Amino acid sequence: MLLDQLELYKTTFGKPSAQRVSGLLKRLGSARFKHPGELIRLHETTLFLRAFPQSPPVARLCDEILLAFEDRLRGVDTGVFDDPKISGIAGTAVSTNFSYEFARSLVQRHGEAVSIDWESYERPERLGPVLARLLPMAQELYAVEPHVDWRAWFEKSRRSLPWLLENVDPLTYELLEIPIRWKLSARSSRSGLRLERRDLFCRTGPFLKRAEVSLEAEFAAPPIRARRLSSTEAQLVEAAIIDASAARYRELHGFQHPPRNVYHADLGRGVDLYFFGVAEKQQLPLRDYHCGMFFTNAVPTGYVEALSLKGHAQIGFNLYYTFRDGETAWVFARILKLIREQVGVDSFSIDPYQLGDNNDEAIESGAFWFYRKLGFDPANEEIARLVAREEARIARDGAYRSSRAVLRKLAEVPLFYGGGFYATKL
Repeated sequence: MLLDQLELYKTTFGKPSAQRVSGLLKRLGSARFKHPGELIRLHETTLFLRAFPQSPPVARLCDEILLAFEDRLRGVDTGVFDDPKISGIAGTAVSTNFSYEFARSLVQRHGEAVSIDWESYERPERLGPVLARLLPMAQELYAVEPHVDWRAWFEKSRRSLPWLLENVDPLTYELLEIPIRWKLSARSSRSGLRLERRDLFCRTGPFLKRAEVSLEAEFAAPPIRARRLSSTEAQLVEAAIIDASAARYRELHGFQHPPRNVYHADLGRGVDLYFFGVAEKQQLPLRDYHCGMFFTNAVPTGYVEALSLKGHAQIGFNLYYTFRDGETAWVFARILKLIREQVGVDSFSIDPYQLGDNNDEAIESGAFWFYRKLGFDPANEEIARLVAREEARIARDGAYRSSRAVLRKLAEVPLFYGGGFYATKL
């Protein structure tokens, strides 16, 4: 099957592989699939190849498929595309209670593609007291009528989501819990969102494996140069970050409240990191806050968040599910190096949630061992002894894998790299 072959060859390299993948993409470009599972496989494999192409023709053919993906979904039940692991495909929609900041940005830039999802709104009665403060007729109804259909009244009064966002403060909007439906176009979706870069980095050899990555070696390498963006560039980056996040049902404090200064760093191998702090009025009372999103060959591939204090930073690192066969360890090491240089920290920690505490996705991906094999240590002696036992079993039996129960136990405490174990007391 063509999809099986494309998945098989997506991580192979060299000229023969590039030609083989190009041939498969050409055939898949004219192939038609009706089963949602096949469409998802085609989309995710093609998006992976667009981020990690073996040649310029591969990247071009991937874009041709992805930018026309909406046409493939005509007549297909798109309900199965709501899962956050695969949401955000062109021609589908996302619906959730976006923050005031995200909702306002989406409405301003995407217009009629963004609307109130009335069918999913479970608390329309909350509109009553809010509208009563804004409109005299609503005030009268709220005062004397016990069972007003506020959804119907809102629509009959020809009010709109943009009007609501303009007339209520952010806190009031959050309390309304209004679900927003965003119909995704090609360029705003995961399928086609790009933050263009000058050069395409083509993979002519194998991916860098975790065993080839050393945090110490990265830290000792020449500094990574960072450049402050112009205000116009910053606005384009912030818009792309909001779209990439909203399409995946994700938000960060910094993405909601970006500052004026946004920075860019070319991490190498086609990876660009755009990073920043947080607007002055939204700064945290204790720790400094930084965040960013990284793009591989112009494709959003993940994001990072850092909370720092006294030379120590707690790191939240998230690689989007589609790209987990790529160079995750190397990207993580480069980002840690940049944070070390730009923020001025010399130790790092990973929060238990990132390791799998109340996080099934992290358990399934083996997140604990990802960080452990990069040199992170557990924060207490009991877990350290368990780690030693597990590592001994792995050394004896290369096929051994920690059970889910063990992984959950390992995820109970933070992991640390470098000094600064004081952070366990914060």
